Amino acid sequence: MNALRNSVRLIGNLGDDPKVKKLDGGKSVANFSIATNEIYRDSKGEKQSETTWHRLVAWGKQG
Repeated sequence: MNALRNSVRLIGNLGDDPKVKKLDGGKSVANFSIATNEIYRDSKGEKQSETTWHRLVAWGKQG
């Protein structure tokens, strides 16, 4: 079976300090949130801003 990997690049603002935990066996996991902003013009030509929060989990070396 082939190893399937997905890659996503989020550029935004960190919401809070990452919460890092050490698991049994020496591995670590980090939980954190990032806010991304999208700025666009609506049908009337007015500038609009939309913020989306992303909850992320990093395992192993990244964690």
